Amino acid sequence: MKHCYLGIDIGSVSTNVVVLDQNEEVLDTLYIRTQGKPIEAIKEGLAQIQKRLDKNLKVAGAGTTGSGRQLGGIMVGADAIKNEITAHGVAGLHYVPDVKTIIEIGGQDSKIILLRDGIIYDFAMNTVCAAGTGSFLDRQAERMGIPIEEFGTLALQSNNSVHIAGRCAVFAESDMIHKQQLGHNQEDIIRGLCEALVRNYLNNLGKGKEIHSPILFQGGVAANVGMRKAFEELLNCEIIVPEHADVMGAIGAALLAKREVQRKGRSRFKGFDIAHSDYSVKSFSCEYCSNQCEVVEFYRDASLVARWGDKCGRWSAVQIIQKEHLA
Repeated sequence: MKHCYLGIDIGSVSTNVVVLDQNEEVLDTLYIRTQGKPIEAIKEGLAQIQKRLDKNLKVAGAGTTGSGRQLGGIMVGADAIKNEITAHGVAGLHYVPDVKTIIEIGGQDSKIILLRDGIIYDFAMNTVCAAGTGSFLDRQAERMGIPIEEFGTLALQSNNSVHIAGRCAVFAESDMIHKQQLGHNQEDIIRGLCEALVRNYLNNLGKGKEIHSPILFQGGVAANVGMRKAFEELLNCEIIVPEHADVMGAIGAALLAKREVQRKGRSRFKGFDIAHSDYSVKSFSCEYCSNQCEVVEFYRDASLVARWGDKCGRWSAVQIIQKEHLA
């Protein structure tokens, strides 16, 4: 029986699942729209992976990352529950050991991660402005009647870039409409948009930071060759897009899970049966101090399995002790 490792990246737009073999090679990947229902997305992802998984493979560990990592980690019994910066950094180092800069642009946010000597030493995240994110590009492609898969290719066909204001998603969209009304062709407008969004990224996240190569481009937007080209022109260096750029967060979670299992000698993974359970979330405001923390309670088949959200540990610590005692 061969071992494999699951990595699950639960984001606001998508939930990505990756299966790594014992040699840390990608066996399978799965993309699911979260649609505001992370529990259902995780259940669906696990059910699909179970059907596709080779019968001679056993899941020896699981890791979660993304905005829903805590929820997902409790559900699956994750061995590693890590933030996106760590997960993307670990995945980037796995493919390019001497990587110094990671550009990550996902569906709703963007990040820059700086590494030196294999260690993350600085990073920045942008969760406020939508300009440059996957959802913004999807919306513009839809508005222009162009499949998002062709968006970047059209940008490369341009011979005369149109300047687009990219400091804000609202301004970028209104400026695009204005340039269309002036009669500019789609290819030039799309190229101008890619350049504007890259300028926005570098002026916000990259401002004051030493961006050195090798540079990795990760996240769903890395599939857009127009964005890649714009980064290369503005940074004047090669941009590396790894084979599985869109699921690097999940790959990082799986790699971290493998390390944790090797350290502890056992896994907390609860198995695929969790895909057939019912889950619910409740919350209450703790009144024991002025913090008034919102404590989240997580139930599986009507049984309380975890609490979190309290700063002092009054509620979550009790639950952890109970679980350790049962183990």
